[in-house]
Amino acid sequence: MSDLHSDDLEFGLDTFGDVPEDDSGRLVSHAAAIRQVVDEAALADDLGVDVFALGEHHRPEYSVSSPETVLAGIATRTARIRLASGVTVLSSDDPVRVFQRFATVDALSRGRAEVILGRGSFTESFPLFGYDLADYDVLFEEKLDLFVRLLDEKPVTWSGTMRPPLREADVFPKTESGRLRTWVGVGGSPQSVIRTARHGLPLMLAIIGGRPERFAPYLDLYRRAAAQFGTTAHPVGMHSPGFVADTDDEAKRIFWPHYRVIRDRIGALRGWPPIRREEFDAEVEHGSLYVGSPDTVARRIARTVRDVGVGRFDLIYTAGSQPVSARLRAVELFGAKVIPMVRDLLAG
Repeated sequence: MSDLHSDDLEFGLDTFGDVPEDDSGRLVSHAAAIRQVVDEAALADDLGVDVFALGEHHRPEYSVSSPETVLAGIATRTARIRLASGVTVLSSDDPVRVFQRFATVDALSRGRAEVILGRGSFTESFPLFGYDLADYDVLFEEKLDLFVRLLDEKPVTWSGTMRPPLREADVFPKTESGRLRTWVGVGGSPQSVIRTARHGLPLMLAIIGGRPERFAPYLDLYRRAAAQFGTTAHPVGMHSPGFVADTDDEAKRIFWPHYRVIRDRIGALRGWPPIRREEFDAEVEHGSLYVGSPDTVARRIARTVRDVGVGRFDLIYTAGSQPVSARLRAVELFGAKVIPMVRDLLAG
């Protein structure tokens, strides 16, 4: 587990605002799904979860297209939990507006806002907002460069090829701390890890398949790159999908049919074959799905933290239309049982 003490390890819950089923098995409205997310964040806050993160999507199965707007609502219902995006698709947004919106959330939450910048799992935001997928790489590179300059909260002069230039532009509002906490979400590209280190930003690894320990070399790469650039190597975070229920069988029964639908939609975009049940079971046993009872999930997370060496673990606790009651129970079990169990296992 590197040199991080178990008490320093942070835990988060992530969701894309998946539209859930009600008790009768019918999908709720997008509006109801957004309100449900706010209720789950408030519960996570009560239970001592460190971070609640919302991903950005523009598809019918998800309700959150504007994470910072929902986070602003959550800020009024919570007292201590940090409020993050997971991720904000910076490539198809404007860095100045992203900074302004999250600085506003930071004000409403009294300094609890975080932004995780990335490219996203889907690409629907590019045509929606008029961007060409042929510019996929340069859009993120240039916009991240501008965003990093905005973090100094001083007048910015900047020019690129994808956005009009800025000359001594002062951006408001300012944060009270003078710095908006900002991560870069990375899916496994060494070049992305090096870019993150070059900018001196914290690294958040999206580990959604395969054995998590295979990502351990990325942490070493991040630290070595930061040393070469003369920047700070922050504790690295990771997020992975999973689901907690009272028993292993119940967790798999609730999670599998909904996860299969979402996984195959992502797979269709990336040329993957449909997932088989045997593959799912293998991912639960040895891979990057943390599905089961509190004891099972806690042991899997503790092993991953040791093997990979991360300082923060976020569980993507929704994957498809799991029922509202099951989602609330998953949040409750994660905060009340899984987190204390992981700390005990790592301290032992």
